[in-house]
Amino acid sequence: MSSITGRSVVDESPEPGGRSPLEGDNASTGRLGDKVFTFLTTGAGMTVIVLVILIAVFLIYQAVPALRHNSANFLTSTEWDVADMKFGIVQLLWTTVATSVVALVIAVPFSVAIALFLTHYAPPWLAKPGAVLIDLLAAVPSIVYGLWGLYVVSGHWEPIQNWISDVLGWIPLFAPVPGISGGTTIFLVGIVLAIMILPIITAVSREVFAQTPPTHIEGALALGATKWEMIRTAVLPFGKPGVISASMLGLGRALGETIAVLMILSSLPQGAKWIASLFNGGDTFASIIAKNQSEFDTPLHTGAYIAAGLVLFILTFLVNAAARVVIERRKAFSE
Repeated sequence: MSSITGRSVVDESPEPGGRSPLEGDNASTGRLGDKVFTFLTTGAGMTVIVLVILIAVFLIYQAVPALRHNSANFLTSTEWDVADMKFGIVQLLWTTVATSVVALVIAVPFSVAIALFLTHYAPPWLAKPGAVLIDLLAAVPSIVYGLWGLYVVSGHWEPIQNWISDVLGWIPLFAPVPGISGGTTIFLVGIVLAIMILPIITAVSREVFAQTPPTHIEGALALGATKWEMIRTAVLPFGKPGVISASMLGLGRALGETIAVLMILSSLPQGAKWIASLFNGGDTFASIIAKNQSEFDTPLHTGAYIAAGLVLFILTFLVNAAARVVIERRKAFSE
């Protein structure tokens, strides 16, 4: 201890090695903390990777025996008759992708517009409650959306669908399908799914737009840009990777939705010829698995549905991988 101007202070003179005792203690503690944190984060990341690999191995192991006994072409057949071991994924793949794409096409523009309104146009007294209300849509159970779509929306959608079929029925995508009535079609499912994924895309896009550097915004305004020109040249380019990520999150939700699709979408009439129309019925990968749980009576029958689940797993993985590639290229280009 030494006295300087009447005060007692701790002598922190360096040790012979050139480092004070306090610095040595802090350094050793810091190194230990870094090692522990690195171990925990690496372990968490490896756990996720191992879980994904184990799920893929399980699906492949369970699906291969059923695929070997399948008398139809799994990749090109539209037939799904597990009792006779004749099943293909064309109809399921089309319905799953079509409903999800329709939902994405409808939801993304609305989500981006809402996010821009909440971050750059709405006054503070409206922005916060508006964001909360949008987020509350994500808390609504999917069965509620299914009931709403089936008993409320379908009745209003049917005349619109009939009008579109009359005007654009010459296009195969909008061709009317005999035996499918009540408006419970792929297009209606896409509309309901769009409302389900809207809060996810909006929330992420809102956060990304709010992180736009103020210097970018102020620079654009200082150069004489209008508010829309500032958004177009500064906010949207900065938020594009985030919007893509948000869209892929929403797409993943739409691809795997089960209950709402199961309740709304009409089944194909027995023996009806399948056509690739948005006004057709059918099943998605998730809905056909949920609808036919009673057929999980033998390993081969169960394996057929697990094979469908395997395709959905691969489809979701490819979508997320493609989104990651797009985002990384965008980041590299901006740098």
